[in-house]
Amino acid sequence: MAQLLALPRSLHLQHPLRVGLTSLYSRSMSSLDTRARAVFSAAVEGVQPDMVVRRGLERHGDKLLVGGQSFTLANNLYLVGFGKAVLGMAAEAERILGDHLIKGVVSVPHGIQNTLRNHGKAKMLLENHSRITVMEGAKHNLPDTDAQKSAEYIRELASGLTEKDVLLVLISGGGSALLPAPAPPMSLQEKQDVTRKLAGAGATIQELNTVRRALSLLKGGGLAQCANPAKVVALILSDVIGDPLDLIASGPTVRSDSRPEEVWAILDGYKLSDSLPSSVKEVLSKARPRGLQVQEQPKEVKDHVLNVVIGSNTIALECASRKAIELGLRPVILAPGVCGDVRSVARLYGLLSSFACSPGKEPPPELAREILQLGPDVGIESWDLCRTMNVLVEERKEGWGATCLLAGGEPTVQLTGKGRGGRNQELALRVGLELSGGEVKSGAVFLSGGTDGQDGPTEAAGAVTDGELMEEAVSQGLDIDGFLTNNDSFTFFSQLSEGRRLLMPGLTGTNVMDVHVMLLPSSPQSLPIILG
Repeated sequence: MAQLLALPRSLHLQHPLRVGLTSLYSRSMSSLDTRARAVFSAAVEGVQPDMVVRRGLERHGDKLLVGGQSFTLANNLYLVGFGKAVLGMAAEAERILGDHLIKGVVSVPHGIQNTLRNHGKAKMLLENHSRITVMEGAKHNLPDTDAQKSAEYIRELASGLTEKDVLLVLISGGGSALLPAPAPPMSLQEKQDVTRKLAGAGATIQELNTVRRALSLLKGGGLAQCANPAKVVALILSDVIGDPLDLIASGPTVRSDSRPEEVWAILDGYKLSDSLPSSVKEVLSKARPRGLQVQEQPKEVKDHVLNVVIGSNTIALECASRKAIELGLRPVILAPGVCGDVRSVARLYGLLSSFACSPGKEPPPELAREILQLGPDVGIESWDLCRTMNVLVEERKEGWGATCLLAGGEPTVQLTGKGRGGRNQELALRVGLELSGGEVKSGAVFLSGGTDGQDGPTEAAGAVTDGELMEEAVSQGLDIDGFLTNNDSFTFFSQLSEGRRLLMPGLTGTNVMDVHVMLLPSSPQSLPIILG
């Protein structure tokens, strides 16, 4: 990140002295809108399934290099995968390693092959002569009997490998629902009932995953253990903040350090232990007896597994940063883990815009204090906020021109209505309100988009907004507060100016959460420095 921010001094000359005042700070919405969309597109392109697999797999003859380790290929390669993006990953892996591939199977969402064809994504589909079997399941992103059959097929393949074999495991978001393998005699329905009750009782995602792993044959390192003594190479496209390997698809190739006491403590804490079905109690008692220490997986299992994150929100932001430089913008990566309520996130972006574009030689100190106070609510460390504000102050003094503030993550929306929308469109709408407030418009443009191309149950990935949003909505008779109360941001942006602010890339075939782009025009006091 530091290398991306430390731009060469020659980049100052990308804004020639002959550029006049009008073009420097009266750039139209369409110009900034176009550049914001281009930056977002570059972020998505950088984490396409084929792109990340090509970056992750380096082949030299019969040698495969992954994550700094070397593996010998001798017609000994097997492939399994599960997740929403693994079909494209598998297609590219087979192009690179197909001559050594013996067999493979991928578990993918129901209907995804037809959906990809209809969206012009044929390159993400396997060839007709492929050695990889595609199995669809998990309708509505919920485990079902089809996904369970896929998981059993994957388990059988992995269990039959030898020490001479290499198992390539492809993992992406949605993988947990596509790899349900309840430990017998427990049924899939019984396992789902336990996790549903936990979620309803307010269990955290960490607690849910701890229990899921204890009840599964494949999660929590179970798949890697099945494949032992084969070498296991997992390529992971992360859709989780911070890229925790044990949480992505519930960590089928990551050893679980959970002890039996932890599982029982969670169930006891939510008063569910006594109501557990007898089959669930049997699984927990047989696999990990209550009150006894669970043995760690054999050391050789851990030593035979390599987990590599080949695609993430951080990588997407780095690709967006490079595109911003091409467009003559100064990129600043804020953080890849923005979370919390969209109202707090929107407030943060509004404050950062005011901080960057406020008149005067220095931003008001009260703005910096409020920005730092918001940090914990939106998952951003104080250090990242201070670093970002320092760069924005430097821009004001040196006159770099427009700044491209980049961030990513997965904010949340409080549902109060029944409208159509998603967190990206609601965030864009709320940021538009922030930018529309105040006496002086900053000229900033903000974009929020889901990298999978779909924001909630809508056809849009997100939206683009600016400080003219409120005036534009009022002139067209649209009540912003009413749309927000009903969580109806998609309808709002569809009706506003014939939907021109909507972000509509279509299905992308990937998912590394959301990307936020805010373009901040040069502040007035920086112009004399640029113009000399």
